[in-house]
Amino acid sequence: MTGQFPILVAMTGPAEASVVAVLEAEPEVEVVHRCVDLAELLAQSGTGRAVLALVSADLRGLDLGAVRRLRSEGLTVLGVTDEQHGATVGADLLTRLGIAQVPARATGPELVEAIREAVAAGDRPGSPWAQADPSADAARFAGLPRAEEFADAGGDGRMIAVWGPAGSPGRTTIAVTLAAELADRGGCLLADADTYAASVSQTLGILDEAPGLAAACRAAATGSLDVVGLARLAPLVGPRLRVLTGISRSDRWPELAGPNLELVWGLARGLASHVVVDAGFCLEHDEELSYDTFAPRRNAATLVTLESADIVVAVGAADPVGLQRLVRGLSELGQIVPGLRPVVV
Repeated sequence: MTGQFPILVAMTGPAEASVVAVLEAEPEVEVVHRCVDLAELLAQSGTGRAVLALVSADLRGLDLGAVRRLRSEGLTVLGVTDEQHGATVGADLLTRLGIAQVPARATGPELVEAIREAVAAGDRPGSPWAQADPSADAARFAGLPRAEEFADAGGDGRMIAVWGPAGSPGRTTIAVTLAAELADRGGCLLADADTYAASVSQTLGILDEAPGLAAACRAAATGSLDVVGLARLAPLVGPRLRVLTGISRSDRWPELAGPNLELVWGLARGLASHVVVDAGFCLEHDEELSYDTFAPRRNAATLVTLESADIVVAVGAADPVGLQRLVRGLSELGQIVPGLRPVVV
C-alpha cells in the first residue's frame, strides 16, 4: 500500500541503512527509491513519484543549485544530520542551504513528524544566512567602513548595470569611470560579469588569476557567502572602491551560474552604497539548450544582472553600424526587462 508520504532517499554513510529501515516500518511513509548519489536523485526528482527528498549533508555535490532544482520539481528537501564524537555533522551546511533538519538517530514517529512538518511548510525557498542583515556582518570586518557610511537609507545599495550590444566601444571604460565617481559619493563595488571578454582587471592593472566573482559564486553555491566573505573577495583598489574581478578566460563562464549570481548581487547591495556591474553584450536565452532548463547558460550572468539592476546604462557607438546595433539591442533589452528605461550613452 502506498504511504501518504512517498520519498526519495539520497544519503551516504552507515546511517543510511538504519534510517531507511526505520522509515520502512512506518505505514505513512513509502521509500520509493534509494539513490546512490546526487545525479540519480536529480534524475528521479522529475518522475513525480515522490513529495520529499531526504538527503545527508555529506552528499557529494549538494549545493544551492541542486536544492533549487529539487524544489522546482515540486520536492520538499529534508536533511539528516549525524552526531559523531559529540558534535553534529552537517548542520551548518544544511542551515546555509535553507534545509530543515532531523537527526539520524530519530525514532520512526519523530521522522514521520519531521516529514509531515516539512511537507506542510511547503519547504519555502531561501536560507537563513541569505536573510541576515548585511550591515551587521559588514560592521564586523575591520576593513569596511561602518554600515551607515556606505548603505542607502533603505539599507540596500543601488545596482547599476552597464550594458551594450556587440561592438559597443567603451563599455568597460564607462563602468570603471562611473564606479570611481560613485566611490567618492559613499563607496562603490565594481564587478565584472562579462562572460565573453572580461577586462575590468586589465583596465585597472590588477591580477586576475583568482577571479573574485567566480569565487563568490562558488561560495554562494554552498551557502557559505556572507557580506564579510564578499568583502574579502573584493579588494580595495582605491578609496572606498572595491572590485570583484571577472573570469580570466572565456571558457570559465559556467562558474558564473545565474542562481548563484542572484545571491551575490543581493549581498553586494549591503557592501556598498552603489554596485556597478560590467555586463556582457549577448541577450540570447540559449534556445538550443531549452530542452534542459537546468543546463548551464552562458548568457545567464548578463540576463540575471540586467534583471537585478535598478538602473541600466546602455552604451552604443555613434556611427551608422553602432546606432543600428544599439536600436535593435534596446528592443531586445525591453523584452528582457519590461518597463525598463535605460540611460543611453
